[in-house]
Amino acid sequence: MLIEIKDIYKIYNEGKESEVRALDGVSLHIDRGEFVAIIGASGSGKSTLMNILGCLDIPTYGDYFLDGTDITDRSDRQLARIRNKEIGFIFQGYNLIPALTAYENVELPLIYQGVPMWNREKLVMEALEKVAMADRWKHKPAEMSGGQQQRVAIARAIATHPPIIMADEPTGALDSKTGKHVLEILHTLNEEGTTIILITHDNGIAATARRVVRISDGHIVADGTREEVGL
Repeated sequence: MLIEIKDIYKIYNEGKESEVRALDGVSLHIDRGEFVAIIGASGSGKSTLMNILGCLDIPTYGDYFLDGTDITDRSDRQLARIRNKEIGFIFQGYNLIPALTAYENVELPLIYQGVPMWNREKLVMEALEKVAMADRWKHKPAEMSGGQQQRVAIARAIATHPPIIMADEPTGALDSKTGKHVLEILHTLNEEGTTIILITHDNGIAATARRVVRISDGHIVADGTREEVGL
């Protein structure tokens, strides 16, 4: 089992009249190599769940095991190290640095990992080739379409060969044709062994996943195939 969370709570303003339970006793496991869509409406808790699964936030209560290791009480620095090594992120807004070229954006996580320069070039170009952006390696984000920027963001996420990719509404800012291409890239990565966790509010996008987890009001209300979840 790659990811296991047990009885996770995320509570804001605990004990006060304004208390909000963004996650209310969530338990979930994800095996290595799965493609899982987590679906829910705005305010359902899906983004909070992604932030905890992605080690961007910590739960108020509960346990989180990543590849068998309890990471619930790790420090911010330790969580940053885990994120850099284990998880690649893809966001709706691309999150590319405007002043850097495609090459330099993809190179950043490799620099953070301390990968030597002689090896970085190979890894960057491999990642850009995988998303069909090697010919645009000198271009800055302003010189690329939204779909091209998202493909560079995917290249950045996969450059370090992380075992897990977390994609938060990765097609949300794209037209349907470009969004379909982005999903095809994610499925190819999954076929090559990468575990994909896709966060979405869109039933059609969730239905492309082998497993769908539906969250509502901080609770998991369905977990199974798209047919079992009713997509």
